[in-house]
Amino acid sequence: MTYDLTIRNGQISTSTTTFKADIGINDCRIVAIQPDLPAGKRDIDATGKWVMPGGIDSHAHIEQKSSGGVMCADDFYSGTVSAAFGGTTTVLSFAAQHRGAKIADVLEDYGQRAREKAIIDYGFHLILSDATPEILETDLPRAVREGITSVKVYMTYDALKLDDYQLLDVLEAAGREGAMLMIHAENHDVIRWVARRLLDRGHKAPKFHAVAHDKLAESEATNRAISLSRLLDVPILIVHVSATEAIDVIRSAKVLGSKVQAESCPQYLFLTADDIDLEGLEGAKYCCSPPPRDEAAQEAVWQGLLDGTLAIYSSDHAPYRFDEGGKLPKGDQTTFKEMANGVPGLELRLPLLFSEGLLKGRMSAQQFVQLTASNHAKMYGLEHCKGDIAVGLDADIALWDPTETRTIRWEDLHDNVGYTPYEGKTITGWPTTVLSRGEVIVDQGTLCAEAGRGQFLVRKSPTPVLENAEHAQPSRAARWLGLKGKAWTEKF
Repeated sequence: MTYDLTIRNGQISTSTTTFKADIGINDCRIVAIQPDLPAGKRDIDATGKWVMPGGIDSHAHIEQKSSGGVMCADDFYSGTVSAAFGGTTTVLSFAAQHRGAKIADVLEDYGQRAREKAIIDYGFHLILSDATPEILETDLPRAVREGITSVKVYMTYDALKLDDYQLLDVLEAAGREGAMLMIHAENHDVIRWVARRLLDRGHKAPKFHAVAHDKLAESEATNRAISLSRLLDVPILIVHVSATEAIDVIRSAKVLGSKVQAESCPQYLFLTADDIDLEGLEGAKYCCSPPPRDEAAQEAVWQGLLDGTLAIYSSDHAPYRFDEGGKLPKGDQTTFKEMANGVPGLELRLPLLFSEGLLKGRMSAQQFVQLTASNHAKMYGLEHCKGDIAVGLDADIALWDPTETRTIRWEDLHDNVGYTPYEGKTITGWPTTVLSRGEVIVDQGTLCAEAGRGQFLVRKSPTPVLENAEHAQPSRAARWLGLKGKAWTEKF
């Protein structure tokens, strides 16, 4: 057989094993994985390289206006270029429905922007801030039919939060349509109450953001979200988990068979609340919700990722420039309650974990692939085409140089944010060649792709895992109301 492209002499890691072999690619897909393949029309010598699936980042805010009206620094060009240079070949971003907006208009708007600019493949999660009958009975089913099979809701933020009654409505609709429901779990009233009293006492600095977003606000909301999910027997995913207490809640719920999955992010492994406690407003660069915690919480996140409590590792890339159009809407008078929440991380998500997780021996190569690619594909309905190295899948592949050492500097990155919270950190390992659907899009620091080459991904209903199915029992309410969420039958 003649191949369009071959990758030879590398060490391949999939979600299940590591081995030496060559890869043959035709028509965008992997068609052969075996030793001693003949060179293709284009041949890449991967000697000394670690060959892995391109990453899937399933939590990124790109060209999205916040509920406060602040536009992200990255559009679909700069965001996807940045992702590609960091070894990510698929991004699932958000199409945010702010109150009063029509779902069809929101999806068309985001879709057009991405079609014109994205250099890698992409999909959307639908953010819902209105839980009206029309949206849940007409618009959501239409979105799922069009391949947008995940929905995000918030338990906090004045302009986005849903109360428990509304959450139950959304849970019912998500279960009926086979959509994954993603939940930002923080107790809104706890945060509001603490923040008000801090401000009344003159505590306005960025470090008080972490005080207001107390870990108990996260764990209480996490427990409540899981309880609502159990009431209707519908799967949920808790996003950006940061605190030991929330991780303990999730772990206990999973042991009892609750249909809950969870993710965490680089900021909870590599930043702490001490980073927010800088002079002036510098600490705002490190503020996100939930905030980074302490070293004990970092260790809890590591353990959660390793033992499966936290099944996916995403960036939660929320890029705001450090100016009055971004993080600091009131300039040097901005209080912790007024600044835009979020940190950038698309490009560094994989290199940070490769260096500090894989190369330092905290996790296996298989765990790295699962956390950064294959579990995302399973969770969000992409495993038919993305997330691993296997015959028949898209040839989304990153070649890593495990010996390349870099000191992180924003000027070497490719986003539009203007800073990185990881400035000055030295890491080892970098993706030197990146392929998307068999095309080399990054090669030795050079971009080889044009705006608009990325394709919209029509996703299937996800098939996440119920790890302790023998303990799972629908609630009395679910049984009597005839409710049944989509079964979780596959095991990571």
